[in-house]
Amino acid sequence: MDIAALSTSMSQALLSQNVGIDVAKMTLDNEQQNAAQLTKMIQASDPNLGNFIDLKG
Repeated sequence: MDIAALSTSMSQALLSQNVGIDVAKMTLDNEQQNAAQLTKMIQASDPNLGNFIDLKG
C-alpha cells in the first residue's frame, strides 16, 4: 500500500469516527431534552405528586 492510499484510508476512518461521535452527541442532546420535557409534563399533572408518603397500612 502506498503512502497516498494509506493517508486517504486513515482520513476516511477518522471522518467516519467523527461523524459517529457527532451523531451520538446529537442523540444524547435530544434524549436530554425529551427527559426534561417529560419531567415538566409529570410535574404539571399534579404538583403534590410524590411529596407525601402514606404511612398508614
